[in-house]
Amino acid sequence: MSTVRDGVLTRGARGAGALICLLLALLSAGWIIRDLAVAEHSADVWWAWLGETRRPREFTAWATSALDPLLVLGALAAAVAQMRTAVASSVAAGALLSLAAAVALLRIPLVWVLGADWLQGLDGGLTGWARLTVLAQLALAAALFVVVAAGRRRSPGRPGRHTAGGPAGAVAPVYGVVRAVPSVVGPGRPGSPYRGPAGTAAVLLGATGIVLAGWEIHWRQQLGWYLYRKGLLGDASVFRALLQPPVHWQGAALAVLALGAAAAALRRAALSRPAALTAAALLLAHGAVALVHTARAGAFGRLAALSLRSQLEAGTAVFVAAAALAVLLAAARPGLPDTSRDLDAVRAYGSAPGEARPPHAPPPPSRLPPGW
Repeated sequence: MSTVRDGVLTRGARGAGALICLLLALLSAGWIIRDLAVAEHSADVWWAWLGETRRPREFTAWATSALDPLLVLGALAAAVAQMRTAVASSVAAGALLSLAAAVALLRIPLVWVLGADWLQGLDGGLTGWARLTVLAQLALAAALFVVVAAGRRRSPGRPGRHTAGGPAGAVAPVYGVVRAVPSVVGPGRPGSPYRGPAGTAAVLLGATGIVLAGWEIHWRQQLGWYLYRKGLLGDASVFRALLQPPVHWQGAALAVLALGAAAAALRRAALSRPAALTAAALLLAHGAVALVHTARAGAFGRLAALSLRSQLEAGTAVFVAAAALAVLLAAARPGLPDTSRDLDAVRAYGSAPGEARPPHAPPPPSRLPPGW
């Protein structure tokens, strides 16, 4: 039985969160539509998301990467979670926090990248609109944090007055009133993951985060700070799309998201399921892009002839994609049911000696008192 009350979001907070999520989805979806409009073939956008270097046309660039459609889907899923009353409030709040964290981490470097001098060869209006989009999304992400922080209220936790049938206000003569006993489902907040899925997500996300962080440390030592800084803070040599973070920033941000979701899953927090889903979806896209790049380079066909570092890169791509897929399956499983209503429910019994009573209640006397 859950012994922890669920801190719930007010109806207004959930409505505001859903509206903000829809705005985030619309901003990213608009740039995806723009890429489809400037592409010679619709499939070119797909190949650009998978790391191809082909450009849509002269003096312009792709705006989106493989992360953008996932942010759109994540924002829409978070909006739906706010509108569904069946979704535990702690899970709905976790969906807002996970989306806000992902948007903030992936969009922050674009504030200065889109204003850099080396982008002057592109359409100035295009980069200006992209930067305005980034600032708007960061503001919306901050608004999600505010909504979750300011929109919480505690469940009252006081049992209501219930009667055993009849119209409201009518009091039937009964022998006793007992609390209902909900089924035993284990400790934790409503929506928290069970031990098995939580352990799986914690181990896989933790290992993935450590691996990605290890690669960033390796590249920092291998390249030196001057070259590594270009991939971390942005440079023309690593530029791929207007809304795509620099390559090393993206790797570090995904490592932070994975480790944060792993820590939440280890504690079996209610927000760990949406956090794991968010991190796993982004990691799956990251691993899939790396796999496609490795396969198109023919590395898997001559794996034994490659250097140790190339073998480790190929193995990392396979591991990240496989681990992310496993986490998605584990985090998608339902969490603990909400038994808070059962805790407040009461049952009246004993209006007649032979009446059925709750199994945990004492029986009424065989002879009722005079005047009963």
